[in-house]
Amino acid sequence: MSKVVTFGEIMLRLSTDSHLRFEQAKGFTATYGGGEFNVAVSLANYGINAEFVTRIPNNEIGTCALKEMRKMNVESKNVIFGGERLGIYFLETGSGVRGSNVVYDRAHSAMATLEKGMIDWSKVLEGATWFHWSGITPAISESAAQACLEAVKAAHQLGLTISCDLNYRSKLWQYGKTPSEVMPELLQYTNVILGDIDTAYFMLGQAKVNPNYQETTSLPVLYDKVFELCPNLKTMATTLRYSVSASHQRIGGILYDGKSIYNSAVREVTPVVDRVGSGDAFMGGLIYGLLEYKNDNQKTLDFAVTACCLKHSIAGDYNLVTLKEVEDRLDGNGAALVSR
Repeated sequence: MSKVVTFGEIMLRLSTDSHLRFEQAKGFTATYGGGEFNVAVSLANYGINAEFVTRIPNNEIGTCALKEMRKMNVESKNVIFGGERLGIYFLETGSGVRGSNVVYDRAHSAMATLEKGMIDWSKVLEGATWFHWSGITPAISESAAQACLEAVKAAHQLGLTISCDLNYRSKLWQYGKTPSEVMPELLQYTNVILGDIDTAYFMLGQAKVNPNYQETTSLPVLYDKVFELCPNLKTMATTLRYSVSASHQRIGGILYDGKSIYNSAVREVTPVVDRVGSGDAFMGGLIYGLLEYKNDNQKTLDFAVTACCLKHSIAGDYNLVTLKEVEDRLDGNGAALVSR
């Protein structure tokens, strides 16, 4: 049976209500989230044995985060305690032509002060078949980047499949290192990457190429450069997002396995309830498809795109949909009929 371990930071999410701007808010809705945890939640919803590894403060807020993991049916037995505080992010949800805005408050968080050697990865990864990380963890601090590299190396040595969502966040890389100084070594060990070509090139120290994703015949040579720089890479996928407005998105996807390009039809998503976490929903769908659909890359991609589209209809970070709900819409049927 497959077991997926994801590694990253869980945060307290404080969001304004009813599309209010920060300056209008008299209060915030408190929930939890974070890229790698969101992926674990998706996988748990699909029936995959999912475990989340993180560091949380030994206080009441850390306890609330731990209870949230358990509530979401995500294994948490290897969560460690320490540090001063839980990371926070504030969300102002956009509407129409006004985009959403995120303000991070995660300096000196439990995860930002995580250090190499604090987690026994040989113990944590025992029995696991898949390890997932993202570009967020090495962005929050140099010590977190070193701990992430330690984890990736351990997973590689144990023969696990390793996946990464590149997740470039310009607001996070503030400790004096650029992505191209940190990410290449981490990506050396990675087998599955989610991200667009230019983000991958940027993180690998290559010049931008501004790919045209509509011209699929031109894409293999561009993806091949990433495969060349990441010797263990087997699959790379890209979420195609065309923002008509904050309330109307068009979502598609590309998957490349080193031989063939797979393309998923672009779907209209409107109105958007909550866009945050939709990339994580794609990542969760991608991992599920690669695990369960084996060599059916087209179905894997379509599943990931469908999961991503569905997430836009759900408030909060998590993609709270069932496996059946995603599979029922794999044929492109967007009808939202009442289930009776």
